Amino acid sequence: MTNDASSTSCNEQCCGNAQPGQAGSTGGSCHCNLPQVTFSTFILSLASSALVQLGEVPNPETGQMETDLMLANHSIEILAMLHEKTRGCLESDEARLMEEILYELRMKYVMKKK
Repeated sequence: MTNDASSTSCNEQCCGNAQPGQAGSTGGSCHCNLPQVTFSTFILSLASSALVQLGEVPNPETGQMETDLMLANHSIEILAMLHEKTRGCLESDEARLMEEILYELRMKYVMKKK
């Protein structure tokens, strides 16, 4: 095996024997399975949080269904702000994803508010 980072396995690269504070150190936990950060994964992450806050899916930390409509509304407003600020700058699939997510979350919020 060479010293080239591209030939280093995930575990060696991010979960290796580096000391805390050094490159390659993750503070004891490996994050090798995290998805690549893209605009779409960022939006999906915010939408997932909103779904938890709407009580549509269990909180991944507790496994419990929780509802916080004020926080859900805040998350939806963040997505709406991003939608406005990125208008005309997104690829067509990103714009469509944003519009569909906002529509679905807004409808779920309205139904929960009743």
